[in-house]
Amino acid sequence: MPDTIYDLAIIGAGPAGYTAAIRAAQYGLKTALIEKDDQLGGTCLHVGCIPTKALLFSAEIFDHLKHGKELGIEGVEKASINWKAVQDRKNKIVTKHTKGLEFLMRKNKVNTIEGYGRLTGPAKDGVHTIEVLTEGGGGAAGEFSYVKAKAVILATGSEARMLPNMEPDTRILTNIEILSLNAIPKSLVVIGSGAVGSEFASMYKSFGTDVTLIEMLDRLVPVEDEDVSKELLRQFKKRGINCVVSAKTEKIEKTKDGVAITYTADGKQQKVEAEKVLVAIGRAPRTDNVGLEKTKIKPDRGFIPVNEWMETAEPGVYAIGDIVAGLPQLAHAGSMEGMVVAAKLAGKYARPVKKNRVPGCTYTEPEIGSVGLTEAAAKAQGLQIKVGKFPFVGNSKATIVDSHDGFVKVVADAKYGEILGVHIIGPKATELISEAVTAMDMEATVDEMMFTIHAHPTLYEALLDGYASVYGMPINV
Repeated sequence: MPDTIYDLAIIGAGPAGYTAAIRAAQYGLKTALIEKDDQLGGTCLHVGCIPTKALLFSAEIFDHLKHGKELGIEGVEKASINWKAVQDRKNKIVTKHTKGLEFLMRKNKVNTIEGYGRLTGPAKDGVHTIEVLTEGGGGAAGEFSYVKAKAVILATGSEARMLPNMEPDTRILTNIEILSLNAIPKSLVVIGSGAVGSEFASMYKSFGTDVTLIEMLDRLVPVEDEDVSKELLRQFKKRGINCVVSAKTEKIEKTKDGVAITYTADGKQQKVEAEKVLVAIGRAPRTDNVGLEKTKIKPDRGFIPVNEWMETAEPGVYAIGDIVAGLPQLAHAGSMEGMVVAAKLAGKYARPVKKNRVPGCTYTEPEIGSVGLTEAAAKAQGLQIKVGKFPFVGNSKATIVDSHDGFVKVVADAKYGEILGVHIIGPKATELISEAVTAMDMEATVDEMMFTIHAHPTLYEALLDGYASVYGMPINV
């Protein structure tokens, strides 16, 4: 029986990989999806976005209950957390969507193959061969099989970076271990204030944990606009989160009851003790053992360079998701990259992913949503800009939902009114940012958005005032 030759084989079944597989199959491409784990979904579904946001939703509800009397709800002042029930709900959500992915593969006739996929070299006669190792690592402990395809997508994802000479365990945690704690820790130190670190700091503070957040750079969420960083710091301090910036973590030591973290800040060495420590200092691409050395691909610090259509230096081999050099390590970025490749291979309409059109979302309390250039980045590029800023305190719906801290900030071209960036910190910022992404994708100007009707009363109405603020003409403040 002749070998099956797929139109496309994808290594890795996280959001980037499974989205590419579904879209490719929808275009009529014969598609194989190779995944080393026994479940589809990758980090995002199992130990990332989805379980984290499930826990954050429980934390949000608990925060609202704390203000029950103000909302006219009696008898909730003694509300407490049933941690097992919180974890069970999180796990059910993950299971539901894992089964949903399995169904989608069957529905779209994507052939899923369990095993560790690895490139074997350039295509021969236009066909790539992927070596697939079953559990055990190949050789005497496992078996090899081979998948042949006209095109290959690498979507192998990333893993949490760890401090030198450290290994995660029951006290020193990464995003994986912290999602499955048996109990809410009484105290927690979080090292790193990117999206992961800030979200867990916010969540566990809501659950009653004593939280210290340590950041090496001079502000929290350092990829965000500086005004957003300042506001998050203000809100975190207001909530009682101990935040230390410009601090270098020197060492983590085990103590009798937990851990001790030594760090240097303001030229002084200091120590803080806690029950647990979360290391959230970024994510490393998983590209070490995927056969790159047998191809023309030359990784940059583990990341894979690609052209605008996500193709690598090896013809017919593409890379998407967290392993791509120069694009954000975000699930939705990876998913779109996968859809771009699928469309390109199928000869359908496609357009490249633009870094400045990828929204960033941080599910802290308050939430953060952003897209495009920060004020500082726009100035660094020598652009002439105007900036508008509208506080949620002037938005009636924000007052109604008891969440009126934060603001909408719009960075626009001074001459033509082109929207260069939008930065939101406040209620449902992760949802509101979608309007800004659409506006920027459609190349709408500030003037056009000022005459776009926004329903009242809504949170997204704050964007209307945000655009108007560029010209100093907000209605509600």
